[in-house]
Order: sequence, then C-alpha cells, then structure tokens
Amino acid sequence: MIPTVLTVFGTRPEAIKVAPLIRAIEASNALLSRTLVTAQHREMLDQVNDLFGIVPDTDLNIMAKGQTLNGIASRVIGELDTVLAEEAPDAVLVQGDTTTVMGASIAAFNRGIPVIHLEAGLRSGNLQSPFPEEANRKLTSQLSALHLAPTPGSRDNLLAEGISPDDVVVTGNTVIDALHLAVDMNVAPTDPIVGDYVAADRPKLLVTTHRRENLGSAMENIGDALAELAEDRPELLILLPAHRNPLVREAVLPRVEKFDNVLVTEPLSYGEFTTVMAASDVILTDSGGIQEEAPSLGKPVLVMRENTERPEAVDAGSVKLVGTDRDLIVAEVAGLFDDVLAYDSMAKAVNPYGDGRAADRSVAAIEELLGVGERIGEFAPSSLHY
Repeated sequence: MIPTVLTVFGTRPEAIKVAPLIRAIEASNALLSRTLVTAQHREMLDQVNDLFGIVPDTDLNIMAKGQTLNGIASRVIGELDTVLAEEAPDAVLVQGDTTTVMGASIAAFNRGIPVIHLEAGLRSGNLQSPFPEEANRKLTSQLSALHLAPTPGSRDNLLAEGISPDDVVVTGNTVIDALHLAVDMNVAPTDPIVGDYVAADRPKLLVTTHRRENLGSAMENIGDALAELAEDRPELLILLPAHRNPLVREAVLPRVEKFDNVLVTEPLSYGEFTTVMAASDVILTDSGGIQEEAPSLGKPVLVMRENTERPEAVDAGSVKLVGTDRDLIVAEVAGLFDDVLAYDSMAKAVNPYGDGRAADRSVAAIEELLGVGERIGEFAPSSLHY
C-alpha cells in the first residue's frame, strides 16, 4: 500500500512554503498526498492555495472572533484528532512555527503518527521573541520523527538540542522554490497604486510590519521613521501594504497619511507581493519569510527586530538587524540609498537559503522515512541569485 502524507497548515506563510512540497508529493509515485487546512488565516491562505493550485481535502475553518492562542490550539488538537482517527495517515507534515503547527504535532504524536517538520531548527534563543513562534517550533522539534532543516545552521541547532543527526536533513528552504514559481508567473498587481509603484522610475522602499512584539511604542517608532524618510526624501517612493491588525494601522497610518510619496494599500496577494519585491530597491520589514526571499532577488533587507532566528542572512550580509529605534531605522535606510558600495555589498551577498530544489530533497527524505525511497544530496549554500 502506498503511504499517505497528510499536510496540515493554516496561515499564508505556511501555505507558501508547503505548496512546492505538496506539488512534489503529488508528483511522487511512492506517496499519496492529503491536505488539511485549519484556516488560521482565511483570506490570505485561500489566495496562496489558488495561486499554486492547491485544493485542500479538509478545511477545519477553526477561527472565531476574539479567539485566544489557547483557544486556537485547543480547536486544532481536538478537530484534527477526529480526522486522524478517520484517515489514519502514515505521516503528518507541518511547516514552521504557528499555533497550527504546534497543535497538529501534538495531535499526531498522541496518535502515534510520525511528525515531519518542514523548516525545522530555526531558533532565536529567546522564548518571548518571537512569541509564540519560538516556543511552538521548539515543542514541535521534540515531537518530530523527521526534521527538514533549511540550512546547516538550523541542523546544528537541532543537534545541540539532542536530536539525532540521522533524523535531520538539510534541504534548503522551500520558500525559494515557491519564489521561483511565483516570479515566473509575473503576477500583475490588481491595485493601480501598486502598479504605479512597480512601474515608477525612482528610488523605492517596500515596508511590511506586523509582529506582535512590535505593537505599541515600537510600532509608533516605525511610523515616525517612515514619516521622517518621506519628508526628508520626497524622491523616495514608499509602499506600505498595511496589515489588517487595527493596532498596526492605528500606530502607523496616521503618521504617514499626509505624505504623497507613501502609498498605503491593502495586503497584497503572494503573487503580487513577489512582483513588488522584485521591483523594489530596499525592503524594510519585521517579517521572517522576507528575510529568506529577498536575498534570492538581490534586495537588501533591513529587519525591524532585535534578534532573528535566521542568522544566516545576517552573517552573509544580505540582511541587517535595525531594531525599532526611529533614528536607527532612518539612518540605515538612508545609508543604503546614499552609499552605492553599502548597497551593492548587501544586494550581491551570498544567498544562504535555497536553490529551488528543497522540495525534491524533502520528498526523498520523506520517502526514506516511510520505507519507499532514498535520500538525495543535501543543500549547501550557494552564491547564486535567482
């Protein structure tokens, strides 16, 4: 009997990173694919699934207004347990560090079903930052049978925690596989404002911010920094796809709304966002995934966080931590636009995250785990940009 892999995911970042692997599992003659979404992020999740042609077999649709993290975890574990009892998959695949990942790992482990963790081994070293992601991924590592680590550094983190090296495979990150697929699609923006940004022949800064730990005064600092940049540099075009969290909008938007060179839009689809990234000169963000994607496009990334679980890009020189201090953000952004050598050193840095074959390596490792195949060579960081 052909073994079945049930892929469980619930948010847009998870959907982006599992999509290439789901497609690879579907293409395998040795595995059967089933997909389940918790819909922790409803609309943004559906956009990504539509782009990559992923049609979930099961949709738990767990979200309710005002739900706590414990409420989400409880529903994931309870409702997924029913599915696991009925379908009895041979393995459960999860990606990353969301509450969906943690809950699904517990549910599968308690059913005696092997857990496969895609993007395993990321660590910030601080349980409170990012919260709750650092705790989620550490818990998931303890329950997983196969750890698909994106980088050698991620593998080393797992080995330091006592994970057997036989259970770890360095695959590269599937976000690079997804990026290659999406860039090739060349998705046109639906919002004319975004289309104008992409077409504009002037310096361009793309900004995204949403992290829970940046809410409050830190988010206000970010808004103040953007306002200062907009006022001091009228030639600079700033695109801000605004996160739907009202706490983000209330802190940032009033500070920038009077500037004609700050373009505020609704969140972009993943396909549109890849087009925008490719058209931008510098990216200012607190996102984790963008730290991985942008180096493949040769874009310098300034990260508005105090630490990162993705140190490889910092070490390579393509990413720089700037925190949430207003003056530092302004100085670092200005430095990249004013200093050609500084810009080029970041834009041409080594890409440490992937070569577009992470899904192939992951499928081979899964086939070996389930006794129907063999692993292939592991990923080694490349200096090539896409």
